[in-house]
Amino acid sequence: MVSSSDEFEAGHGRRRPDGAVSRVVGGLNQFVGLAVAQFYIVVVAVTVWEVFARYVLGSPTRWAFEVVIIFCSCAWMLSAGYVTLFGRHISITVLQDLAPPRTRDLLSKLAMIVGIFALTLFIDDNMMRALGAITSGERSGASFNSPLPMVLKCALTIGSMLYLSQLLLNLHRATLAPLGRLIIAIVAAAVALRFAANALEHFGLLEPLVAPFQSFVTSATSPLNPQQYVDARSYDLGIVTLVMVGALLVLMMSGIPLGIVTLVVSIVSALFFFGPNGIYIVSSNAFGLGEQYAMIAVPLFVLMATILERAGIARDLFDGMAVFAGNLRGGVALQTTVVAVVLAAMSGVMGGEIVMLGLVALPQMLRLGYDSRLAAGIICAAGSLATLIPPSIVMIIYGLSANVGIGDLFLASFVPGLMLAVMYAAFVLIRCGLNPSLAPTVSELAAKSGRRIELSRSQKAAVALCILLVIGVMGSIYGGIATVTEAAGVGVLGALLIAAVRFQMNWRMLQSALVGTMSNVGSIFWLVIGAVSFVGIYNLIGGTRYMQAMFDALDMNPILLVLMMMLVLAILGTFMEWISITFLTIPVFVPVIRDLAPELGLSPADAALWFGVLYAMNVQVSFLSPPFGPACFWLKSVAPREVSLQQIFAGVLPFIGLQLIAIAVVVLFPQIPLFLTWF
Repeated sequence: MVSSSDEFEAGHGRRRPDGAVSRVVGGLNQFVGLAVAQFYIVVVAVTVWEVFARYVLGSPTRWAFEVVIIFCSCAWMLSAGYVTLFGRHISITVLQDLAPPRTRDLLSKLAMIVGIFALTLFIDDNMMRALGAITSGERSGASFNSPLPMVLKCALTIGSMLYLSQLLLNLHRATLAPLGRLIIAIVAAAVALRFAANALEHFGLLEPLVAPFQSFVTSATSPLNPQQYVDARSYDLGIVTLVMVGALLVLMMSGIPLGIVTLVVSIVSALFFFGPNGIYIVSSNAFGLGEQYAMIAVPLFVLMATILERAGIARDLFDGMAVFAGNLRGGVALQTTVVAVVLAAMSGVMGGEIVMLGLVALPQMLRLGYDSRLAAGIICAAGSLATLIPPSIVMIIYGLSANVGIGDLFLASFVPGLMLAVMYAAFVLIRCGLNPSLAPTVSELAAKSGRRIELSRSQKAAVALCILLVIGVMGSIYGGIATVTEAAGVGVLGALLIAAVRFQMNWRMLQSALVGTMSNVGSIFWLVIGAVSFVGIYNLIGGTRYMQAMFDALDMNPILLVLMMMLVLAILGTFMEWISITFLTIPVFVPVIRDLAPELGLSPADAALWFGVLYAMNVQVSFLSPPFGPACFWLKSVAPREVSLQQIFAGVLPFIGLQLIAIAVVVLFPQIPLFLTWF
């Protein structure tokens, strides 16, 4: 997996695919990816203009909302080929990594074959919706009446085609046997003919040639319709649930990208329950995701974090805190926690924060003589605070899946986030006080390194602007001045200003940030598409009602039921991506929590907020938990060679204990996260 900066370099010619077809397909996907990355600048500019027009000019626009959705959704959808070209889709590769080379190669090819199958069916249905939208000139019907539905349906179809073309190319390049390469080429040609025939048939062109071909395809594929062999509706939903979840787990563990796993299970389930027409349900859910205005906050916060990372602001914050740390034993670890809180409040993105702290704080603590396990533990734990400290991406996704106000979630998560930060800091200070050898002082660091920590005028200005950025972004949300998406757009503008103050603002840095954002968000988008499609199908067959009835039938103490849900989430978090867990479980759990609200002494709205905080804290535990805790692997990717993964795992264990204690406190005292929302 290449980093964002590596992708920027590769996108400018360092990657040379072999063969004419490879050059065309790979070059096209690189070009489209780099082009749509620029769309985020348009999104930021339009969002900032809308805020300016509303509050300064007193004349809000009619067009900003739809223009932002069009550009942002097109950037998500059309980046699929680029993301596939550089292997950025999220998957669980533990079994692949442990398998012998031959088995690893077979699993990799299986992943591509499954993806080709799912995308072919997905495109075959979705392109008919796109062609219909073009013919009718489908528009939004809002006051601006833009062609939003038509553009999004076309972008989803084209993005899926780019994804499919790159998968076919990757499979062809990975296959050495001439017969295998010939079969893949024939399949690719047949798929292309099918898509071309769909378009020609829709517009009534070349009917003498197209009609026999389409009739042949229909008759050849009709035996593949599983509904004519198995009546899935006759089976108990419990058995269906076990089969669907089992299929998810098996495919996930085989290394198939998680978005493809959920998409293929959704499509197969739709075929079993509704026949070929059921695929329309899958494509409709995917299209509906593109119209979610609140989702636009995710790439904007990611872009803000990426710009701040490229501008080196983490080092400025760290040095700024060091000035005030004095000779407090464990002070460097303490300032790491404080910097982590500030970084979390500026970005809401955990992965980048841990990497930044690993690059800046870990070397300094190791040079000072800090215990490597303590240093690794505090960086992973403090970096994971981004799951709770607003503007948390986890909270945004939870709010969308649970239909809970994101601003209220930000208020509810703020105090538990600070509570955890205080617990981390207190633990470090107490432990260092009991065992001084674990952490020398900052003055000893200066003596050992020969570097006196001082801030230049531009660095002081950058630190001050960072604090103002946090206050501005969060204050505009809490004060009801701007929506979460608008605050994120203004936050990107503030990040660019901070980069300029640090003399880091240049074309190369901006492009690196845009491409990194496009790649990261593109991988997330396809994962969410699959998860939303899966949940949509499962809800339609009555799965949510079945799960709710099952929980109701347990007839246990509501607190015990909540703890059981937490246990389920914790188990899933050991091997699944948190976004998938969110869309798979939250639509089931939150209605149950709302029903339990009177027994918990809460209103349904407060119960959903409380559970959202508990969920985010649970996600934080899963980020740290061995053996698959991603925070540990992110830190290892930038840690010095002498810091082993085993040391990192050992270092996070005490902090996992603190997180579990904090979860217990919030379970027993819901007032902790809720009291700010009552004002």
